Amino acid sequence: MFGHRNRNRRSALLASAALVGGALLMTACQDTDGTVDSGAAQSSSPSADAGSPSASEDSEDAASDAPTSDASDEASDEPTASPSASSGSNGSKVGQVCGANDLSWSTRSESQAGGYILVMAKAKSGITCVLPAALPTVAFGSDGTEAGPVEQAVGKQITLSKGTVAYAGVNPKTTNTDGGKELDSIIVAVGNEDPNPVSLKVGTITVDKPVVTNWHTAPKDAVPFS
Repeated sequence: MFGHRNRNRRSALLASAALVGGALLMTACQDTDGTVDSGAAQSSSPSADAGSPSASEDSEDAASDAPTSDASDEASDEPTASPSASSGSNGSKVGQVCGANDLSWSTRSESQAGGYILVMAKAKSGITCVLPAALPTVAFGSDGTEAGPVEQAVGKQITLSKGTVAYAGVNPKTTNTDGGKELDSIIVAVGNEDPNPVSLKVGTITVDKPVVTNWHTAPKDAVPFS
């Protein structure tokens, strides 16, 4: 009887152990399946970072798509002004030899010394220049007859600026004969190298061995006494 009971108890224990082991095995399988399923779900769904572009990428794209400014190109095409080497800060000639085109010219007929032409020159607005200590160049007619000197020596150089006037006296006829050329204008330049001589109307004159004074700052000093 006792042997029969022991066998039944052993059989019950084995059956219980089998049930417990099966339950544990099923639990382990469920945990393993759940873990696998959870990982698969996470790997199959795209992350928020991977699916949407980052802020830096947006800013880079926006910067690359934005139109570039042409202001620098336009500025480089504009010409820049450069001052002349012979000009001062205000663009006027300072300390340079005057040219005939730097001056405003006028003439006046005078009765002294048998009659002569007073030539007056002053600097144009904004110009300061120097008349050299040399005889003015005065020519007559198409043949270019030039006036000779009245004075034995050249005068001083004269700086012309606003308000300063230079004077030279021209006697177109120094001979006592009846001959000569009838003209109504003279050609005046600041020296023989002046590239821009001017033609000045003087009325009808007779030209025969003409003479001219140096430049002076007072008209009384420019009377061409022979």
